[in-house]
Amino acid sequence: MRLSTMLDYSKGFKEGADRAAELERAGLDIVWVAEAYGFDAPSQLGYLAAKTTTMQLGSAILPIYSRTPALLAQTAAGLDALSEGRFILGLGASGPQVIEGWHGVPYSAPLGRTREIVDICGRVWRRDRLVNEGLYPLPLPPGQGTGLGKPLKLIQHPFRQDIPIWVASMGPKNVQMTAEVADGWFPFLFVPERAGDVWGADLAAGAARRSPELGPLDIAAGGLAAVGEGLEHLRDLARPMVALYVGGMGVRGRNFYNDLCRRYGYEAEAERIQDLYLEGRKDEAAAAVPAELLEKSSLIGPAGYVAERIAAYREAGGMVPEGTLPGDAAGQIGQLQQPPG
Repeated sequence: MRLSTMLDYSKGFKEGADRAAELERAGLDIVWVAEAYGFDAPSQLGYLAAKTTTMQLGSAILPIYSRTPALLAQTAAGLDALSEGRFILGLGASGPQVIEGWHGVPYSAPLGRTREIVDICGRVWRRDRLVNEGLYPLPLPPGQGTGLGKPLKLIQHPFRQDIPIWVASMGPKNVQMTAEVADGWFPFLFVPERAGDVWGADLAAGAARRSPELGPLDIAAGGLAAVGEGLEHLRDLARPMVALYVGGMGVRGRNFYNDLCRRYGYEAEAERIQDLYLEGRKDEAAAAVPAELLEKSSLIGPAGYVAERIAAYREAGGMVPEGTLPGDAAGQIGQLQQPPG
């Protein structure tokens, strides 16, 4: 089992990087850096590469619409070289609000784009000359551009030709594609007891088409993590975030996170959260998030209880618990690494 967490740079990125280095010394295995419409992730990951020596560094996630496939591959190769083989390329489609509102790019064909990007990245790292047909024609065909484009290959030899690619996905077809072509998967609000009902068939369908060379699919699943007596109230720290995603991401009828909440069996709660959030009643929306959902999608409680939750995640396929560590994070890592039982 490996432990991972999202980088917290709410108090400043340099302070967050210092915290990451501290967590590395405590035994953390992976730190993920997000990118939405704040600072870009690669520049922060490059800084982390210089501040750390052993932990893996991952993007979680780089949106597939904001960079060309070749640039994604170049960026990953550069970060992997800087970190001497510690980089994980995390990709995802994000959502129409960010992609069309911030980047000004149509939110179209997310599955096809992801599949092509994964394939193109592999060819860039193998230093193949890029020729591609599909959503990303390379070189541009006659009638587009100047007609002077040539098939090119990466100038440098990459540190690795098999940089891991992880994909954030939730919808049935997207999860199937992830299980088929990716090295790892980022689910959202992963509830081990219900993951099989929601995603089991799709994961199996993708795995049936998976190349044996890829090995098993890694899964980063978890939420807030804290080990100790009387810490259950910390689960409520996730309420605003869950309310934002379930209630405010997208619109009625097109909110992936709301759909997931419904698939977990919280149909009425998902509708209420969305109604309240879209009405601007964000605190009430957060209060409406089911306590059971917060409990089942986190690792918070006494040591024995957390050990049981980790076992549930393992049984459901979650091999890389991913969580935010409040309080004494170094101490929490030690307890998570050696749960009783």
